[in-house]
Amino acid sequence: MKEGLLFERFKVQTQKCLLISSGAALFLILSGISRSVSDTPPNHYTMKIQLFSQLAKNKIETYHSSDFEAGGYKWKLVVYPNGNKDKGITDHISLYLVMTQVESLNPGWEIRTVFRLYLLDQNKDNYFTLGDIAGKRFHRMKHEWGFDKFVPLTLFNDPAKGYLVNDTCVFGAEVYITQEKHTGKGEILSMIKDAISYKHTWKIDDFSSLSDECINSIPFNAADQKWKIQVYPKGKGSGIGNYISIYLALAEPEKLSSTTKIYAEFTVRILDRINGKHYVGTANYWFSASNNVCGWPRFVSVPYFNMQQAGLLWKNICIVEADVTVHGVANAL
Repeated sequence: MKEGLLFERFKVQTQKCLLISSGAALFLILSGISRSVSDTPPNHYTMKIQLFSQLAKNKIETYHSSDFEAGGYKWKLVVYPNGNKDKGITDHISLYLVMTQVESLNPGWEIRTVFRLYLLDQNKDNYFTLGDIAGKRFHRMKHEWGFDKFVPLTLFNDPAKGYLVNDTCVFGAEVYITQEKHTGKGEILSMIKDAISYKHTWKIDDFSSLSDECINSIPFNAADQKWKIQVYPKGKGSGIGNYISIYLALAEPEKLSSTTKIYAEFTVRILDRINGKHYVGTANYWFSASNNVCGWPRFVSVPYFNMQQAGLLWKNICIVEADVTVHGVANAL
């Protein structure tokens, strides 16, 4: 007995059909799906919809309930008033149980549930239910289970059946957790089709007067991340003393999770404003919170950079450009 309801798990073979009576409910169990009529209301959530026909008239193809809690997790009901057209359903109401707020769960989470979805017969004051007693596995890549064909629209709209009375209906849900576990770590790589290139131009005045070891451009946005260009006027690493060093860096690496990786193609150039022969470097790199900078310690030699005819430092002004294209992002599962 759990929360006042008799709760049992059944193992059903594909070719077997069991008929089980429990209190006021009569269950037809076939291949793990139970159909029943119950006098007991849903234990975890009830959703009443008034003027149901207005959903379709207002072109509302899907309605999502508010979140509710069951078994220590958050859920919601999702109803398709005229069927889930993405699955080719047009003659039934589609009804699903969806797990929410999964972002807060630990990587690799997985739970198994037994659940029932309800529809009130207002004429008889009892509930038609469909349930999955074989259990369903919810995890980071599968948040939703339910029934594409929950109830035929012809029955639902028939006043004699009591499901839709005075344009009002009542749905519900019960969810029981049967198993919880955390699997090994994993990741999901999302590549970007037709990725967009973002450009940022940075004008550096009085270059020869710079005294800081490193100067940074203002942050700029590219593919939902903030970036910056870094210039070391006197060089960095193997370029100290003889080269201008230039890098592309994430401007806010501390905001990334430790498992996030961003694959970016980028080009950095110092504009030649005399000859139009810009000094260019191109690279591809997996940026992350711990590896957030990529570039060239020996981008251009100081003597060449300072040559007036080279056009890279003109009237003591240097103009640096960066083009950034993000081709993919990897995150933890």
